Amino acid sequence: GPGHVKPDEPGHDPQAVAAVRLVELAEACEHLNVSHLELLGYHDSGMRDWRHHQEHDHVFANVPLEESVGRLVALFEQYRPDVVVTYDDFGGYNHPDHVQAHRITVAAAERTGIPRKLYFTARKRSDWRLLRDALREQGVVIPEPPVMSDEMRERMESIEARITTTVDTRAVIERKRAALAAHASQLDESWFLKCPPELFDTIFGKETFIRADDKTGTSLPEDDLFAGLR
Repeated sequence: GPGHVKPDEPGHDPQAVAAVRLVELAEACEHLNVSHLELLGYHDSGMRDWRHHQEHDHVFANVPLEESVGRLVALFEQYRPDVVVTYDDFGGYNHPDHVQAHRITVAAAERTGIPRKLYFTARKRSDWRLLRDALREQGVVIPEPPVMSDEMRERMESIEARITTTVDTRAVIERKRAALAAHASQLDESWFLKCPPELFDTIFGKETFIRADDKTGTSLPEDDLFAGLR
C-alpha cells in the first residue's frame, strides 16, 4: 500500500489502501482497453504467516469456496467466455489470493462447462534470471533471491515444462508497461519499472501459458489463446 506499509505494521489503513488500489486498477484497465471490469469486493489476504491473514474471515483466501465459486459461475453465465485465464495451482509464488483465484476459476469452469479453453499463466525462470543479471549490469541493486528448496525448484521446473502457448505481445508492449506503472503503490520500487525499455521488450514481449483445458482440438504448441476459435 501507500508507503509500502504492510497490514500488520503501524499506520496501515485497509480502507485507504483499497481506495488507492481501485483507482490504480481503473487506470490500468484504461491502458489495456478493458471494456468490462467486475469487482467481487474481497479483501487482500496477504501472505499465510501474516496475522492479518490468520485472524480475518473476510479476506479472499478465507472466504468459503462455495460462495466465491457461485459468484464466478454467475459471471460465466452472464458473459459466456470462450477463453479464461487464471493462475496455476502454485499461484505464481504461492500467494494465497492467487491460489484461491486458481481454485475458484477452475471450479467455475468445470461446473458450467462454458469456457472452450482454460489457461494458466506461467513464466520461465530463465526470464527472471535474465532480468536480474541485466539490471545488475546497469548498477541496480538487486537483493539475492531466497535459497530455493529442491522441492520448490522441482515445482518451478515442472510448471515451465508444461508451457504450451507463447503469445507475442510486442505490438502492445507500451500499453503493458503503462498498465503496470499504474499500480504505483505496489510497483513504484519494483524491478518492473526500473527495467529499461529495450530489456522490458525482451522479457515481457511474450506471454507464456499452460493450456489446461481445450474443447477446440487445436494442436500444440500454440501462439494464440484464441486458436481454434477465430
